[in-house]
Amino acid sequence: MRILVVGSGAREHALVWKLSGERGVSEIVCAPGNPGIATLARCVAADVSDPASLLAVADREQIDLTVVGPEAPLSRGIVDLFASKSRAIVGPTKAAAALESSKAFAKDFMARHDVPTARFRICERATDALSALGEFGFPIVVKADGLAAGKGVVIAENRAAAEAAIRAMMIDHRFGAAGERVVLEEFMVGQEASYFVLTDGRSAMPLASAQDHKRIFDDDRGPNTGGMGAFAPSPLVSPAIERAIINDIVRPVLKGMSAEGHPFRGFLYVGLMLAASGPRVVEFNVRFGDPEAQVVLPMLDEELSTLLWAAAAGALPDRPARFRDEPHVGVVLASAGYPESSDHGRAITGIDEAARVPGALVFHAGTAERDGRLVTNGGRVLTVVGRARSHRAAIDIAYEAAAKIRFDGMQFRRDIGSKALIA
Repeated sequence: MRILVVGSGAREHALVWKLSGERGVSEIVCAPGNPGIATLARCVAADVSDPASLLAVADREQIDLTVVGPEAPLSRGIVDLFASKSRAIVGPTKAAAALESSKAFAKDFMARHDVPTARFRICERATDALSALGEFGFPIVVKADGLAAGKGVVIAENRAAAEAAIRAMMIDHRFGAAGERVVLEEFMVGQEASYFVLTDGRSAMPLASAQDHKRIFDDDRGPNTGGMGAFAPSPLVSPAIERAIINDIVRPVLKGMSAEGHPFRGFLYVGLMLAASGPRVVEFNVRFGDPEAQVVLPMLDEELSTLLWAAAAGALPDRPARFRDEPHVGVVLASAGYPESSDHGRAITGIDEAARVPGALVFHAGTAERDGRLVTNGGRVLTVVGRARSHRAAIDIAYEAAAKIRFDGMQFRRDIGSKALIA
C-alpha cells in the first residue's frame, strides 16, 4: 500500500514513524513533511491549505490511501474532493469537520443531540458578547469560533479580562476571521483529559486516553499554546468513565452526524472535563491531537495502516484497538517567544544523542535544513517522548533525552506528566 500523509509537524512524524515499520506499507509519501520525516518517507512540496494541490500529489504518486494530519485541509474540503475522485482518504467531510472548525456549530450540535457540555452563548457582535457577560459568573471562557491553532481560548478570571478577550477577538481581529464570532461558556470545574476514537461513520473503535498541557509555563500558568506536552494513558479515565464517554458522547455524536446527513469518518478527539456529574465536552477535534498523537501512536500494538484502510472503506472492526501497557510522556521543546511568536533559524544539536537514550523517541515539528544544518523553523520545534512501564519512569526518560538537545532560546515545561503521579 502506498500512503500519503498530509502535514509537516510532530503528529505527522509520529504517523509516519508508526506506518513505516508495517508489513502492508510499500512506500510513504509526506506532503510537505519535515527533516525528521524525511528519514522515513519521501517528502514532496505541497500546500496543505489547498486540497487541489494535495490531490495532484496523490494522483502523481499513485497513492492508495491518504491520511490527513492537520485540521486546515479538512476544514477546506479535502475529503469531499478526494471522494469525488474515488480516492481513499481518512478524515471527515468539510461539513462534518465543522465540529472543530466552528465552535458555535459544535455547541449547537451538542445541544440538539443532548451531548453533555458547558452552558453557552453564541455572540455575533462584540456589543452582544459584552452585554452577555452578565449571564455568566467568573471565571468565564471566551472562545473564538473558528480555527486559531489552539490559541483562541481565554479563561477570563474577571470582567476586565473577559472584555479584553472579546475586544481582542472581535474588534482587534487578533485571530482574523476566526474571531468574528465568539462563544461564551460557563467555566467548568473538574479535571481535563482527552479521548480518541477512530470511526468509519457507523462504529467507533476506542483508541486511548491522554492528558495535554496547554499553558506555556509550569503549573498551568501563562497563555494557551498548541500544547506543551502530553502523557498517555490518563489515570483519570477509569473503565466506568470510558463507558460514559462512549455511551453519552461518542455514540450520540456519530448518530447525530449521520442523522444530519454528514457521517463522521476518521479520528475524533474528544476534549473532556471530568466533572462531578460525569464527563462533559470541552471541545472536539476532527483529527489526531498534537502532542497527543506522539504519545498515543507509539503505544498502538497493531498495524495502523490496516485500521486506517478499514476506516476509509467503512469496515472498521467493532472492538477496541490493541495497545501496549506502557505509559508514554511527551515533552515539547519550543522556540523563544512562543506562543506569541517563534524564533527561526537557530541551530539544533543533540537530537541523535537524545534518540539513543533507551526508551526515548524524538519527533520533529518546527525544524528545517539550511546550509547542511538542522535549525528551528516554528514555535514548537520537537517532541521528546519517553516510554516505560510506569509514568514516573517515562517522565524520567523524556527529560533525560530532552536535556541532551540544545538550541538558542529553547523553552519547555518541567512538569509534563506530573499529573499522572497524583491522579
